[in-house]
Amino acid sequence: MTLEARRSIFSRLVLAAIGLSLALVLVLWFVTHQTVVTTLNEGAAKEVDVDIAGLVDIYATSGLDELRDRIADRVALTPAEGRTPHYLLANDAGERLAGDLTRWPALDPMVSEAGAIAIGEKSRGFARAVQLGPDLRLLVARRTDASAAVLRNIAIAFAIGGGMFVLLVALLGRLAALDLQRRIGRINLAFREPGKAVELIGVRGRDEIDELAGHSARALERQRGLMEAYKETSEQLAHEMRTPLSHLDNRLLKALQAEPAPRVAERLVEARAEIKRLVQTLESLLDIASSKSRRGDKAGLLPVDLSAMVTSLCELYSGSAEETGHSLTWEIAPGVMIDGEERQLSRLVTNLLDNALKYVPPGGKIEVSVGPGPVLVVSDDGPGISPADRKKIFDRFYRGQGHSHDAHGSGLGLALARAIAERHGLQLTLEDCVSGSSFRLEG
Repeated sequence: MTLEARRSIFSRLVLAAIGLSLALVLVLWFVTHQTVVTTLNEGAAKEVDVDIAGLVDIYATSGLDELRDRIADRVALTPAEGRTPHYLLANDAGERLAGDLTRWPALDPMVSEAGAIAIGEKSRGFARAVQLGPDLRLLVARRTDASAAVLRNIAIAFAIGGGMFVLLVALLGRLAALDLQRRIGRINLAFREPGKAVELIGVRGRDEIDELAGHSARALERQRGLMEAYKETSEQLAHEMRTPLSHLDNRLLKALQAEPAPRVAERLVEARAEIKRLVQTLESLLDIASSKSRRGDKAGLLPVDLSAMVTSLCELYSGSAEETGHSLTWEIAPGVMIDGEERQLSRLVTNLLDNALKYVPPGGKIEVSVGPGPVLVVSDDGPGISPADRKKIFDRFYRGQGHSHDAHGSGLGLALARAIAERHGLQLTLEDCVSGSSFRLEG
């Protein structure tokens, strides 16, 4: 059984039904077995008691010789039905006077004791002993081991019938479970791929599951409508903010083209840089919101060669690293694929590389590795991240107290990287390091 099957509630229900059915069959067999055994024993006891009553009457009316003759006749007669009878007529010393049994069992004739005895070497029987006179005792027995065949046949019948019953329960349970699993699977698919939710809206409510499917579909449709409205509002807001900022930047550019005084020109350049930073911050916030809103949504994801993409980025950044005095090395396993948006994944990696180049002093080492999983690791030997910053490093607008040689930045790089990772169903974490820092992205 696969791990998924073991974890499925429907598989567990089928197994529980099979176990319950098997337990029920075993209980019924046990009750039937005990009932048959009790009935057979009671029947043997009645036969013995009736036989004893007749022999006692013969002894009382006709004497010892007649009793011995009657016992001999009964021993010689093999009954067509019922249990084979056995007898022992003996004196008080246990010496046989008549019958086919040779040894007196541990039964007290003075109290008409009854119980199970051995008959021969392999057979068992039910017997009762009675005292006929001062020096005469009688034992009458009926074999009960013949009932073992009856019990064996009952056990076989229960094994065959019970097995068919358990198989029928398993089959019907599995068919019912598959139907439930299929219906629940449609609901889960709608949550994994919201575009499928519309297929559930037309489902007629046969039971609670169909009702749940309808409610889920309508909730997903409302959520999608809200997210589209949110996206539209965000894009409109971004457009309304970009437009005046763009106009302001153009005016500042025209002012610079007029060749103002050096001090004024310096301030105009700083203002244009602030405008650019505001636009970048706005775009990063919109990207973070978009990635978080699409977390777990696989729509639009296509196979991406992560190995080729990271290799290309490392080659692109190697020139910048050389100019800033950093050592950038990479070890990329070939053919590592992932379903995703290549542009977003590329931005995630560049944010990690930018973060390393920003905080690692010149002369430091930056290492990048990609392996199956996929697993991407970007590590460095820089000043590292203080324990106080570790829990907040992925928060928006949070900038640690590290030794950054770049005073600029909005504190959104790592927040955006994590949002992109979550949108692709990946985890971006900061690993514990003795020195430097190491960011690990894995599925």
